[in-house]
Amino acid sequence: SALHAHAMLRQLVSRGMASSAGRVVRAPRRRPDQKAVMALTENAAKRIESLLANRKSDGAQDPVAVRVGIKARGCNGLSYTMNYATEKKKLDEEVRDHGVTVWIDSAALMHIIGTTMDYVEDDLSAEFVFHNPNAEGSCGCGESFTTKPLEIGRQNG
Repeated sequence: SALHAHAMLRQLVSRGMASSAGRVVRAPRRRPDQKAVMALTENAAKRIESLLANRKSDGAQDPVAVRVGIKARGCNGLSYTMNYATEKKKLDEEVRDHGVTVWIDSAALMHIIGTTMDYVEDDLSAEFVFHNPNAEGSCGCGESFTTKPLEIGRQNG
């Protein structure tokens, strides 16, 4: 049942990170003068900060950031991934917002440009939500999505 699924997701989120990183919401396109690859809301930054603080260990290398990527899965093609990260990979894009660091996997850049990452809690769930202006469609549960081809360099008219 849907209530059981939400309860299971809540348990996964309370333990750290669920296997699926969040829900996809179509967002209006951003103006091209904005430079950040991805923006974080204050709620998302607070949650990331909390997750990183809770992940501190005794001995192992502590994560210093979260890495966001995409995987081919789900009924609509792509799904976000989030993992703890201890170091930036060579081609990762770095986003610093509200005091936290998120590294974007280079393979995900073209699908993530202009996205705002949020963290939303309600009575049934707590999850990261990606407001992606490039999302062309998403599945019914909102966990997977497709993107439009980027129109870099094209002008209207």
